[in-house]
Amino acid sequence: MSNQVDDLIESLETEAEIDRDPDDTPEIGIVMGSDSDLPTMLTGGSRPGAYDALVDELGFGELTDYDNPPDERFTFESYVISAHRTPSLMYTYAETAPARGIEVIIAGAGGKSADLPNMTASIAYPLPVIGVPVDEKSVDSVIGMPVGAPIVAVDAGKSFNAALFAVQLLAGRYPELHERLEAFHEAQSTNVAEMSRELFGLGATGFHDRY
Repeated sequence: MSNQVDDLIESLETEAEIDRDPDDTPEIGIVMGSDSDLPTMLTGGSRPGAYDALVDELGFGELTDYDNPPDERFTFESYVISAHRTPSLMYTYAETAPARGIEVIIAGAGGKSADLPNMTASIAYPLPVIGVPVDEKSVDSVIGMPVGAPIVAVDAGKSFNAALFAVQLLAGRYPELHERLEAFHEAQSTNVAEMSRELFGLGATGFHDRY
């Protein structure tokens, strides 16, 4: 095992032993099997990602320093963790997640052997884990959990939906997040209504030419 992996493991274990104010710990953990999954898992891919949902739509901050949390009340953290290349790191991350304040994990992986979401769910149980198949090849692997070992999964590449669902899980405990979700939904409805009115007013050709 490399020194860098050992250092990460030690850091997570140390953090799990610190009694921090829950307001200063991340509610959501995002893990991915490779940095190549980053565009899908966070932002910049072919569709909006989890970062867009959490930061732009729901006002979360990203925690990058445990000793210096961001100003936002609700936060998330992000790690690259490979189920195959760094299994000990995966185990430590999932095992220490509850003690470090994590309440929901979003786990994404690509390829035919996308085991990170499944294994994370098994180790972190009963902490809820939302699986994100990074590509179509990953769907069967991510959702293929046996009875008694649950995982919730979104469609391939839709980490935006995974983030929304993670916040839905938290909203029962945090009324403020419930309000933010309602505001997001209302904004979506308003946008559809505006598009519909514009389509009617401009006609199909005029609307198409404008957009």
